[in-house]
Amino acid sequence: MERLEQQLRFIAEVGRLKGVLRQTMLAGLARRENSAEHSWHLALMATALAEHAPPGADLGRVTQMVLIHDLVEIDAGDLFLYADAEQHERQEAAEHAAADRIFALLPADHAGQVRALWDEFNERQSPTARFARALDRLQPMLENLAVGGGSWREHGVTADQVLAKVELIEDGSAALGQLARDLVHGAVAAGILAPA
Repeated sequence: MERLEQQLRFIAEVGRLKGVLRQTMLAGLARRENSAEHSWHLALMATALAEHAPPGADLGRVTQMVLIHDLVEIDAGDLFLYADAEQHERQEAAEHAAADRIFALLPADHAGQVRALWDEFNERQSPTARFARALDRLQPMLENLAVGGGSWREHGVTADQVLAKVELIEDGSAALGQLARDLVHGAVAAGILAPA
């Protein structure tokens, strides 16, 4: 029963992800997306866009990665993608500390498996992780387009900043990377993303 109790404590703790708000505005809802919704959306994207994954990607593992990748935001919060380098360094340290705490709620063997997924996602050393990370970059882009610019407009993000992030999408899926480039150019033409 101790093992089950540890797993239930973990489940209760990760439910707190529903309260972590992101910068992304949701189309038709007039509110910000929470990190749990973001993770759920990525899991569905992994299913719907599976044919665009690179050879060797394990789609079951992609789904697991996208469901756990932001659990660390329970402690670290969400950082806007276009924040400066110093903020990203602080966020990375906070996320590693959060991973140590949150994953340790599970039984040791299970904690190691979940932590390995999180590390693989962050290190992007496998086709599986690169595809998962591509989805993670594409989803907020799609949301920004759906709301007419969203956080891009709110924070004065320009096309060159977005295109720099598209490289990570291309690294995980050539087809999704090309789609992202086309979407950026279309957003500039439509006036919802400032040119470079």
